[in-house]
Amino acid sequence: MVEIDTTKPHPARMYDWYLGGKDNYPIDEAMGRQMLALDPRVPVMAQVNRAFMHRSTRWLARAGVRQFLDVGTGIPTAPNLHQVAQEIAPEARVVYCDNDPIVLAHAAALLRGTDEGVTEYLQADVRDPDTVLEGAREILDFSRPIALSLIALLHFVSDEDGAHDLVGRLLAELPSGSYLVASHATADFTPEESKAATEKLRAAGVTLALRSRAEFARFFEGLELVEPGVEVPQSWHPELGDPVPGQDDGVIPGYGAVGRKP
Repeated sequence: MVEIDTTKPHPARMYDWYLGGKDNYPIDEAMGRQMLALDPRVPVMAQVNRAFMHRSTRWLARAGVRQFLDVGTGIPTAPNLHQVAQEIAPEARVVYCDNDPIVLAHAAALLRGTDEGVTEYLQADVRDPDTVLEGAREILDFSRPIALSLIALLHFVSDEDGAHDLVGRLLAELPSGSYLVASHATADFTPEESKAATEKLRAAGVTLALRSRAEFARFFEGLELVEPGVEVPQSWHPELGDPVPGQDDGVIPGYGAVGRKP
C-alpha cells in the first residue's frame, strides 16, 4: 500500500495544483496560495516550465534521440514526455523515475505508450544515482544516446546534497551523443520574493535551492550547449510549441537548457 504524507506540502503536489490538477491535498493548496501571495505568476511559471519540457522533447526526438530517462517525473499531466516523444518517434523508449509515493500511485497513467515503444516507471531518488542507473539499464540501451531529463528538479537538491556531483554521476554513465535537459528556478530576477518563498518553504520542510545563471550553467560543464544556450524557458526554441498565456507579462524567474555529451 502506498503511504502518502499529507501533513506537509510536497513540491510535486504543489506543482500539480499550480497546473490545475486534482492530485493534491489541502496542505499543498495552502502553501501554493502562500506562494501566490508572494508572486501571483507562479502558475504561469509552472505552465511555462511544462511547455519547455514539451519543446525540448520535440527537439530531441527530431534530432534522432530515441531513449529518454526522466528523473523527477512528477504527477502525470498530459501530454507526458513519452506522448510527446512517441508522437514523433513511436519506437521511443522512456523511463520515468520519481521518489514520491503519489507519483507511484498514478504510474499507470505514465505507461500508456505506443505498441512500438516502451514506457516504464522506476521508484527511485536522484540522490541515489546508482539505483536510478541500475533500473534504467534494464530498459534502456546504454550503448546508444539517452536524453537525461531533469525538469524543475535540481532546485530541490541542495549543494549540501551534492547536486552537481549527482548530475555528473548520471552523465558519466551515458554514452557520447547523449543529452542533458534541465530547467531550474532562480532568484536572479526576483530576489526579495524568492527569499521570502525560500524561507516559507524551508519552514514547511521543503528545500529550495535557487541558483544563479552561472550556477545553473555549471550543470552543463563539458557538454555542448544546444542553441540558444542557457535561456529563460519560454525563449528556448519557442517555434516548437504554443506560447503560454501570460508568459510575456513580466520575467519568468527560471532557466532552461539542453546540452550534448561529446
